[in-house]
Amino acid sequence: MTVRVQSVLTPTHGRVLIRPGVISEKRVPVSFPTVTIAGFHGYAQSAEDMMDVLQRIPSADRCTLISVQALHRFYTRGDQKIVASWMTRQDRDETIADNVAYVDRALGGNETGTLFDEKSPGLFFVGFSQGVAMAYRAALLGSRPADGIIAIGGDVPPDVKDVPKARWPKVLIAAGAKDQWYTAEKVSADETFLTDHGVACEVHRSDAGHEVTGEMLAAAARFIERR
Repeated sequence: MTVRVQSVLTPTHGRVLIRPGVISEKRVPVSFPTVTIAGFHGYAQSAEDMMDVLQRIPSADRCTLISVQALHRFYTRGDQKIVASWMTRQDRDETIADNVAYVDRALGGNETGTLFDEKSPGLFFVGFSQGVAMAYRAALLGSRPADGIIAIGGDVPPDVKDVPKARWPKVLIAAGAKDQWYTAEKVSADETFLTDHGVACEVHRSDAGHEVTGEMLAAAARFIERR
């Protein structure tokens, strides 16, 4: 007897951390924009982990920071920390659609109020590792056009490569030379794709591994300020 696979739509709740920007000219440069930065963590990380990264961006005090946690939570084996994953290969298309809709709801607001600052002069999506694919998807498949994508240690997912050039914002790729996951070959492939697709991109290379460094975040701050 044949076993039939059925995909079932069901509502679920996500976890999003929001830290409003604080404008204080005594603490940050006047030139740094009061933008909204939405961040997406890597595999087996949490919204708290990514919020820590976003707050380390130089001059981020002026920015509204939104850290979106993946919907699929689990415990780490050792300390039982609650972490999450964005997706697996199983039911890939449905999961991508769910994740994009989830981010749209997060930025669009809910019964507790709007998370995305409509008065913000810019919206930037930042991803690390597995979260990089989500940053690209949110920016290119979501309802809110982005002013920039910052991809740290992760490659361009295949499902966004057919998005027309007009929808693409400028992209900053931050990669470590010692990164065993986002290798130099993958970085070059992404740079070639973006250039051939007519997308303006910058590549920041450093002597780092699969990690987020202060040097990478300084590059991210410069990228945001130029936009």
